[in-house]
Amino acid sequence: MADQLSGAGLAAASDIPSLDRLLNAEALRPALATHGRTQVVAALRRDLEALRKRALVGGVPRHELEAAAVAARTSAALDEAARPRLRAVYNLTGTVLHTNLGRALLPDEAVASVLRALTTPANLEFDLDTGGRGDRDDLIDDLLCELTGAEAATVVNNNAAAVLLMLNALADRREVVVSRGELVEIGGAFRIPDIMKRAGAKLVEVGTTNRTHAADYENAIGPRTAMLMKVHCSNYAVTGFTKSVDVADVAALAHARGLPATVDLGSGTLVDLTQFGLPKEDTVRETIAAGADLVTFSGDKLLGGPQAGLLVGRADLIRKIKKNPLKRALRVSKLTLAALEPVLQLYRAPEFLAQRLTTLRLLTRPMRDIQPQAERLRGVLAHAAGPSYAVEAVPMFSQIGSGALPIDQLPSYGLAVRYAGSGRPGRHLDRLETLLRRLPVPVIGRIADDALWLDLRCLEDRDEAAFTAQLAEPLA
Repeated sequence: MADQLSGAGLAAASDIPSLDRLLNAEALRPALATHGRTQVVAALRRDLEALRKRALVGGVPRHELEAAAVAARTSAALDEAARPRLRAVYNLTGTVLHTNLGRALLPDEAVASVLRALTTPANLEFDLDTGGRGDRDDLIDDLLCELTGAEAATVVNNNAAAVLLMLNALADRREVVVSRGELVEIGGAFRIPDIMKRAGAKLVEVGTTNRTHAADYENAIGPRTAMLMKVHCSNYAVTGFTKSVDVADVAALAHARGLPATVDLGSGTLVDLTQFGLPKEDTVRETIAAGADLVTFSGDKLLGGPQAGLLVGRADLIRKIKKNPLKRALRVSKLTLAALEPVLQLYRAPEFLAQRLTTLRLLTRPMRDIQPQAERLRGVLAHAAGPSYAVEAVPMFSQIGSGALPIDQLPSYGLAVRYAGSGRPGRHLDRLETLLRRLPVPVIGRIADDALWLDLRCLEDRDEAAFTAQLAEPLA
């Protein structure tokens, strides 16, 4: 049998080189230097076992047993295994704050601060004035109070955690009154009723899906009521025959009965967005001024910072929240605080915010800047996609994303790619979309209406050269 295999140019299992022989081969030295002996040995064993199985059932071409061939396969496997799972991508989906793509991008000041915190000791919980132990919230407390008008503040790892902590600290085994029209579900199956239950609070629903009146809140207040709560309907809008009670009126009802009024703002913004030509969204300061005793909001949405859940409001309520054991379980790391502080500092100079805060810069990027970029890139993508596809530079609409202003759209420009051949375009567009995702820096677009849409709002001019370079050759 071995002679027959040899005559056919195939090797038998007995011809497979030993592990020791391969480890001493010149061809394996680069892999050993890069990945270390432990990983190389494991990869070699997997490769030799696969060769052995093939040899037993039909033989293996002899060239596959050469040390150079084995080294190439081993190095390729180890390089693939070592490739980071979290990778940079081009977000051309048209959704600026895309939850699946990491939401807000940090400004340069925050990136530098995080790098410093990663590489040097820092006064995370050390009071430099007294030499004693400090509170990590002190790093951002004063800034948040200055920017929101609140008496005190604290921070946890996301807004869902902020809501959970607030409810558990202030309403455990008690009732929380919420309008039925505000019992939202956001991404990842986060539902207000479920969070309420996990926090140990009892939900009391008032009103109807489309209409809730002040009397509904008032009639629901009883001896077990812990708070009246409003929830921002961040990812949908109810239109038509609707009625809701504003924060000021809910706060007045709560305060008349000695109860706190709390607001989950969801995304949350610290500035009036209309000054930048964006749709109106209630600010945290406006919500506090309207009478809210506690407000929770996100750090990585409209705020433009790292993932975090911020709680601001009355000092006595914040103190109670900080004493809750869950606070330690939900606390943020030094990296979050290192990123959050410089982002908050940017808000102290609002006249520079549209240039320095990455999220706001992308949201306000004018169409007059995006359109010429689309015209420049049309030919580049057409060459890379090939003659089977037609590429046009066309106007389109972006959205803010992550539950912020869900029905508002931003005029934008981008590339629409359609299949130019006959037959159904679906599988051809899927193929092109897959090829773009497999680029060294994956390009993420969206398929709709028989076209692949690449919205260029989030492709800043400084990134255009690198984007173009990886499309220099045909994709397939």
